[in-house]
Amino acid sequence: MKNKKIIIIGILSLFTVGNMNAQKKPYLDKNKTIEQRIDLLLPLMTLEEKVGQMNQYNGFWDVTGPAPKGGTAELKYEHLRKGLVGSMLTVRGVKEVRAVQKIAVEETRLGIPLIIGFDVIHGYKTLSPIPLAEAASWDLEAIKKSAAIAADEASASGINWTFGPNVDVANDARWGRVMEGAGEDPYLGSKVGYARVKGFQGETVADLQKVNTIAACAKHFAAYGYVEAGLEYNIVDISNSKLYNSVLPPFEATVEAGVRTFMNSFNTLNGVPATGNAFLQRDILKGKWKFDGFVISDYASIREMIAHGYVKDEADATAKAVIAGSDMDMESYLYVAKLVDLVKSGKVKEALVDDAVRRILRVKFELGLFDDPYKYCDEKREKTVVGSKANNEGVLDMAKKSIVLLKNAYPPGRKENLLPLKKSGQKIALIGALANDKNSPLGSWRIAASDDTAVSVLEGMQQYKDNQLTFEKGVDLLTQKATFLTETVFNTTDKSGFEAAKKAAKNADVVVMVLGEYGFQSGEGRSRTDLNLPGLQQELLEEIYKVNPNVVLVLNNGRPLSIPWAAENVPAIVEAWHLGTQAGNAIAQVLYGDYNPSGKLPMSFPRNVGQVPIYYNKYSTGRPTDSDKNVFWSHYMDVEKTPQFPFGFGLSYTTFEYKNLKLNKTTFTKGEKVEVSVEVTNSGNYDGKEVVQLYIHDEYASIVRPIKELKGFELVNLKKGETKTVSFTLTNKELGFYDNEGNFLVEPGTFKIMAGGSSDKGLQSGFEIIE
Repeated sequence: MKNKKIIIIGILSLFTVGNMNAQKKPYLDKNKTIEQRIDLLLPLMTLEEKVGQMNQYNGFWDVTGPAPKGGTAELKYEHLRKGLVGSMLTVRGVKEVRAVQKIAVEETRLGIPLIIGFDVIHGYKTLSPIPLAEAASWDLEAIKKSAAIAADEASASGINWTFGPNVDVANDARWGRVMEGAGEDPYLGSKVGYARVKGFQGETVADLQKVNTIAACAKHFAAYGYVEAGLEYNIVDISNSKLYNSVLPPFEATVEAGVRTFMNSFNTLNGVPATGNAFLQRDILKGKWKFDGFVISDYASIREMIAHGYVKDEADATAKAVIAGSDMDMESYLYVAKLVDLVKSGKVKEALVDDAVRRILRVKFELGLFDDPYKYCDEKREKTVVGSKANNEGVLDMAKKSIVLLKNAYPPGRKENLLPLKKSGQKIALIGALANDKNSPLGSWRIAASDDTAVSVLEGMQQYKDNQLTFEKGVDLLTQKATFLTETVFNTTDKSGFEAAKKAAKNADVVVMVLGEYGFQSGEGRSRTDLNLPGLQQELLEEIYKVNPNVVLVLNNGRPLSIPWAAENVPAIVEAWHLGTQAGNAIAQVLYGDYNPSGKLPMSFPRNVGQVPIYYNKYSTGRPTDSDKNVFWSHYMDVEKTPQFPFGFGLSYTTFEYKNLKLNKTTFTKGEKVEVSVEVTNSGNYDGKEVVQLYIHDEYASIVRPIKELKGFELVNLKKGETKTVSFTLTNKELGFYDNEGNFLVEPGTFKIMAGGSSDKGLQSGFEIIE
């Protein structure tokens, strides 16, 4: 009985303390709404504390060790203790997060908790494929699950906010950050962005209260995917038509999904840096779209407006960023240094500061941080969740779905395809340094993952023990260790491994060559002007082909590559991207046919870099064809103007036939739904999955429309010989477009439709819209 009394007294004590806290700090009262709690908190904050909430610092010292002395680390530490920091970046792991959160909650006057941000781009420690590869799956449920796995591990490690998804539409493969997005199409990009937000955050904002979800961040707002020449941090100069119809739709989709934060971009738009662009942040995002989360700058982008030549000094940069709608300063150090004086001098209205702080506090309340600042700091959960068997199984599934079969033809002198590989009785030569690499498959943007933790292709293929497998690297890809922060240096002179590789190939029935980009060759700061296989890999490929043409080329890369020789000569080509932790197992299972590839390209592959940017949803121009049998039409003199492999393209070990494309009628009034159906048959010898794609073309409009636009897709499972009818509904949303002022229009006229397994061919029909 005595023990029961102690327990009851303890509970009553906690209840009493809770009530006292709520009386002393009324914004801690859980019975009030979030907006009411913000209304109670804001008046208690000094101007300095408000500005502190708008300040984010990068991790700066061993937070579980002694307090730092000297330099920026000491400054940041003191700011943290004074309540002048609203968020921390790259602090990770339960011990570290608890330590900084403890300072914010227990040592500052108001105890406002930190929001902890991290670049969880394609996983935390257990890595999924890079985002571009995931988009190649066209499997929205799998993509959502992949984001949920990432959120699960990140939240178990103390993190409650990710800087993803990247929804930049991009059609220039020279830009290294194409690996972070969903490719060249705004419709696919919108669907993928929506799925990723739901995966990170849950189905509703209320799900942010759960311990295994984190706040998402749509980036980079806006138009960063169109940097000139594919050059990182470069300017953007695009039309309003491109802005409204290609750039903005995926961002609006994330708002519809409930995304809680946005990140602005490094580029200029119409001569104004995005960070200081009120048109983007105030008029469109917070105005037209009614976004009520907050906007964070990209890393030091507020300060970088000085280098752009848009502002004269730090104070000017601070004022223009706040006025334009940038709510939180990531690592420019300017808000905390300049904003208080700007408000006191009248150059920035305090109402703008209040609006920014309200938005930041709203997300913190939504995450439940005020109710339990340490909710993400459970060491037991961290040990159980991170690297779990279930998470590894999840990323393996995602990796298999991301692989695209680009070619599977008969080799010279054979009457059967090389793929899938036979599971016994074959001599297989595995060639290429990347085949035995456990680091490169992790890809770029994997800063929480440990090096050399990927399953290599060699390890994956060794699981199939009834073939004779021989490995030779052929050539070293790099001359020094590659890192996230350094340039990747390739071997261009040492061919010492060629002969051993050629000998192994000559004695093999099939040669599997794993070639491509190193994992750190794509991502931020990795722009290229050469999209060929880097280093000596192309020469190695041609030398191996000379001694044995039965070559399966497995590509590891973070962007579309230019591989015209391989496309013409190599009988089998598998696009395997950078697939993450389970890369080798996924590739081996596809090569051996235990998984029938179903991926489709989210970006067009050019024949050479001179075609870039190249994309399927191009415009006709006034002279699209050689109608007069002379040179005066839109073409290149030296290469076809079509891509090597088009958007939406991808083969299977089986075949699919399309027939009976139907519409419910051929004439519609504006607002009527257009019902489209098509029959798809698995006509091959394997069960398989097909991404059925629907494209439209508005034949004439007040703003010229692309020759094709993706407006629907469905991933269907078909057993051998099975037929399914796939249906699509086209509404005003799919049939309309934006004019140059951002008004959405649905105009009368004639439309073509196409249904098929790629953007380059399919069954065609048409209809008309009348007033």
